[in-house]
Amino acid sequence: MSLSLDFARKGDKKNSNFFEEYLIRLLEERDRIGLTQRIHEIDAIMLTVDPGHSVPYIAELCLMTPYHYLVTLESEKHWTHILRINMQSPDILLREVKDDNIRGIFRSLNEVYPIGNVKPNSRYMGEIFRVTDLHGVTQLQTEREFRFFNQDETRKLELPGNLSISKPSPYTHNITAYMERKSQDTRVYALGMSEIRQDVQEAYQKAKLLQQKLQIDDLINPIDHLATRIYSQNREVAILEWLSLTSYYYWGSYDIKDQNSSTNVTKNVNCPDESRSPAKVFTANNTPYFVNHLDKLSSPTETFVRNYGPRLHHIALSVADGERQNKENIQFVVEQIKDAGREFLLDVIGSKEEGLKQIFSSASEHSSLIIEYVQRFGDFQGFFTKDNVAKLTHAAGVEEELIQLSDNIVSMN
Repeated sequence: MSLSLDFARKGDKKNSNFFEEYLIRLLEERDRIGLTQRIHEIDAIMLTVDPGHSVPYIAELCLMTPYHYLVTLESEKHWTHILRINMQSPDILLREVKDDNIRGIFRSLNEVYPIGNVKPNSRYMGEIFRVTDLHGVTQLQTEREFRFFNQDETRKLELPGNLSISKPSPYTHNITAYMERKSQDTRVYALGMSEIRQDVQEAYQKAKLLQQKLQIDDLINPIDHLATRIYSQNREVAILEWLSLTSYYYWGSYDIKDQNSSTNVTKNVNCPDESRSPAKVFTANNTPYFVNHLDKLSSPTETFVRNYGPRLHHIALSVADGERQNKENIQFVVEQIKDAGREFLLDVIGSKEEGLKQIFSSASEHSSLIIEYVQRFGDFQGFFTKDNVAKLTHAAGVEEELIQLSDNIVSMN
């Protein structure tokens, strides 16, 4: 059997015959031509924020995650801040647009969506994969009809020149990038002038001191999974496209009937440890928005996509199993962060008996991204229970309705 197909299928979601046929054909081909073996773990994730938002967002991330501020790369129109945990987990490349009048392809992906347009430069961009043969991988993907920015386009976009970067996906609006690096070498991003910005350093140090004071600095682990929301009709093709561009395999899909959606999980063939290469999750409505009123169906996922566009919805981090001060670690972490002024959408849900507990933070005002915390108990290997994900999806949908209402009121005034 093909390397990429040698995994037990999870879930209860029924896929189309088209999906099942091309899943096998695409992964068999990917293995046969050597792409699976040459594309390794996620080296970094990239996102952009509007002017003035990077420093407070770094402070937020450095409180709520294990990330540390490393350095800032300055180009003509952007600052790109590098956040790192260690060389075994992905970096974060956080770009800030210097001038609110700067326009470009990534901003245009926001502008046609009513809430996405409120923060026109704020969006998750995509992932950078470590590869062992940048030219060979790019050549093979080009032959498979994927399109990449050329060097001049990459320079104009002010993205690292040592990356090969795909054009944004028509299904997720994300890019996939490749960077050639040996596993033992340090990550280097060829972009702009390097400096340690004093204001960023001060915000970072303050956040880390607070994290230590709250006694949560040793409890929050690296990114566990990345969750993207897409239109219902794009579920299967988005997954197949992602698997074609990466070394991930199809873990399985679950039907969340209460919320009229499905949750679809992919994992890395070459790197089973999610802390090194997070799982990629796709969530989509079961039905398109325009039929939901006929059967009075819930539609939080498709409503999010219609308001923000297809994009990353949340970043999930695992919490160390165990207890602190007679509380399960996830409960302790959440209560401490709440005391520091951060809000959450609901109480911690799940149970030790079910195998895991989870919670969503409120969406960041800087990136619109939610932070999810997950604590697994014992040897539990999954990413959710069906009851948990239904409650999380509902809670996120309620917040997004309130955000939309607030934006409508502001626009009327």
